[in-house]
Amino acid sequence: MECTIVIAGSAGEGIRTIGDVLADTLAAQGYAVFTWQEYESRIRGGQNSYTLRVSESPVNTPTMDADIFLYLNPQALEKYRSRIKPHAILLGESPAGEDSLVVPFKDLARSALGRPIYANTVAIGALTAVLGVDQDTLERVLAEEFAGKGEEVVRANHQAAALGFDHAHRACRDRCPWAFPKKDKSYYLISGNEALALGAFHAGCRFIAAYPMTPSTGIITYLAKHWEETGVFYEQAEDEIAAVNMALGASFAGARAMTATSGGGFALMVEAVSLSGMTEVPLVIVLAQRPGPATGLPTRTAQGDLLFAVHAGHGEFPKAVLAASDAGDAVHTMGRAFHLADRFQIPVIVLSDQLLADSRFSVENFHLETAVRRSFIANPEDFTEYKRYAFTETGVSPRLCPGRGPHLVTADSDEHDEWGHITEDLAATAPSMHAKRLKKQVFLQQDMRPPLSYRTEDAEDIFCTWGSTKGAALEAVDALRREGARVGLMHWSELWPPPAASFPGGARLWTVENNATGQWASVMALGYGRAVEKRVLRSDGLPLTAHDIRRAYHELA
Repeated sequence: MECTIVIAGSAGEGIRTIGDVLADTLAAQGYAVFTWQEYESRIRGGQNSYTLRVSESPVNTPTMDADIFLYLNPQALEKYRSRIKPHAILLGESPAGEDSLVVPFKDLARSALGRPIYANTVAIGALTAVLGVDQDTLERVLAEEFAGKGEEVVRANHQAAALGFDHAHRACRDRCPWAFPKKDKSYYLISGNEALALGAFHAGCRFIAAYPMTPSTGIITYLAKHWEETGVFYEQAEDEIAAVNMALGASFAGARAMTATSGGGFALMVEAVSLSGMTEVPLVIVLAQRPGPATGLPTRTAQGDLLFAVHAGHGEFPKAVLAASDAGDAVHTMGRAFHLADRFQIPVIVLSDQLLADSRFSVENFHLETAVRRSFIANPEDFTEYKRYAFTETGVSPRLCPGRGPHLVTADSDEHDEWGHITEDLAATAPSMHAKRLKKQVFLQQDMRPPLSYRTEDAEDIFCTWGSTKGAALEAVDALRREGARVGLMHWSELWPPPAASFPGGARLWTVENNATGQWASVMALGYGRAVEKRVLRSDGLPLTAHDIRRAYHELA
């Protein structure tokens, strides 16, 4: 059984609270839940939506069409009417056709509890009645949600939920076909930003500095909230330039360090990306994409910064660009980012986006036992004479940290010799140092992991994807296969430098991206010399769905 629930209302009406509590309740019942949000950049007003996809096993991809639609005001109903399936259950305070259930959320809260603020919890109770969810589970979730506000608040929310449940249950009768009884199953329900933060912690990150910028802010706030358990120190910097340089300083001192931002903030960080490349100090940056240019659509999703990341920073130096696709992948992507940054002493950029950052995913197992954490800092006792930028076969010099031994550890943004002293010897030292740094690119490229191939053996058409479009593309491939189309998928998590990849002969290549120009197609042409024949693109701030991809395939094939 699968069901899509859409909750719609104005900013300030609490649709996120309704969605999060309902998601937690369904997860506690033993079901897989995926949630995604689209919302306007305003504190009050406008119309926003929160979508839940509930299933027996994880289907962590967005859908648009609602089986159940809860609207908190008439304007929300009008805006999102096109997302309502025929014969869907509509739930609101005013009637909206023969399939609507009228539940006066505010009036019930006001009459029973004296405060309309509990209307959201009345709505949650009504939704659980429509879905056939155990009320004991909802009560436990509400108790956890409001535990810090005192017993009186918890009791009031229990009462409000019961009011909504009873009212909707009487209205449902035989009209609600859904039933989600308690199951003996459990999943981790985690957002993309939380997963990126946990991945950083598990990779050994000990310092994060950042300036708040949607949609990346959840990373530092999560680590700040849990700093006592994780031991990750955090600093909200005065701006993005300060944040990235704080991270560089912590890394130079020997701590695994990172920063997180979005496109506008990353624009301020690119000089420090070059500084990392020149000084060979490891640096991890999470770049959470949103539509630009400039402020653009700050609360929407996009994949428009890929080429920006690949070419970021002045001068020539090696860097790696990775992209997380879902919460489970995000944990391991952060592990790889810190591994590559430390092994090759380079900047590594991890691409995320608003869809990944704000969505909540059901994950059965993170498989952390497969993640290997290794230190690449040398032992001071191994050296009688230490050169920070010593020439080596791989271009990677032994790295020591200042203050951890008798050796002088230097770093300079000017060109330098093996000791780290400034040089302008154009005849030998400067070109040799430049070549030393670029030599790392060869070994870095060999370490990059190849793309995932799915149902490509007999494929006539192959979708080439990266980042958060993976789930929708996989779902589209399976759907098109059932229709008889010979379609496959290749998905990249490690993007630059392009890893080795085997393309089936004769198959047409398609790019599937949340941008307007097909940026991954440009990277494939640059890195592989392969031309992409077809493009499935979306750039309106909303995520690509399997339905979008299937429709585009039928139109373009």
